[in-house]
Amino acid sequence: MLVSFRRIIKMGWKEFSRNMGLSMATIFIMTMVISLATMLFILNPVSKKIVSDVEKRVDVSVYFEEDALEQDIIDAKTEIARIPEVKEIEYISKDQALEIFIDKHKDDPVLIESLTELGYNPFFASLNIKAWSPSQYEQVANLLETGSFKDIISKVDYYQRKSVVEKVFALTDGVNNIGLFLSVILGLIAILIAFNTVRIAIYNSEEEIATMRLVGASNSFVRGPFIVQGIVIGSIAALITFVITFALSYGLDVRLSSLAPEISIFNIFLSNLFLLLLIQLAVGIGLGVISSCIAIRKYLRI
Repeated sequence: MLVSFRRIIKMGWKEFSRNMGLSMATIFIMTMVISLATMLFILNPVSKKIVSDVEKRVDVSVYFEEDALEQDIIDAKTEIARIPEVKEIEYISKDQALEIFIDKHKDDPVLIESLTELGYNPFFASLNIKAWSPSQYEQVANLLETGSFKDIISKVDYYQRKSVVEKVFALTDGVNNIGLFLSVILGLIAILIAFNTVRIAIYNSEEEIATMRLVGASNSFVRGPFIVQGIVIGSIAALITFVITFALSYGLDVRLSSLAPEISIFNIFLSNLFLLLLIQLAVGIGLGVISSCIAIRKYLRI
């Protein structure tokens, strides 16, 4: 049994070496497929982090009329806080709004001087509202415009921000969908190329297969080398991908650290090292074995 197994492996490696050109082409395509799948896995936590940061910054600001009484605004805050979609609500008075503006633009003396020359506080009291989900902001905005306190509201700024918020989340979903689509397309191409590689190997081994039949070789012994060929191709592609992923993760991490220090792609890679290697091997070997089995079933008559 062990001797037969060793012979199958040896013959499988021989088939791989005999069609080196096609084998290299198959490895190249498979490497692209596995690399794309790996980057989607690594970038998934990054995209979640970006979406989470965007969600934290997204809010609805309700600005009140200049003559609105503070007690009326406090009462409105209490009523708005009872809305189930509202997660957090913060009251910012006119004086606080002025202080925030001055602190934000303290390095712009021209702007601060212009504000001083104005002679009065041009800012409005407001409520900053955060919902549980980005999809709930429109509902919250509609409730604000129809509530009992609508007469003291000057402006709800949700509709000015709506398009930006929707574009950010649509972009994130689009990137993930495009990545999955490309993975499927490249996966099919890889299977097709590997299929043709094994098909040609079967044609080139017709005499050897005939000889094995004459000496009474079992079906599994005849099929085995072509399965091994698919496993070898998939394994090599997975190992190449692992090295590429290591290099890309490190390189991207260096460049990303200046833009988003809290996100480390390389740390994600290291923390999922063995899982990534397992996924890469599973995808590579899986594609190789599937394509080999399809070719064997179609072209190997035993």
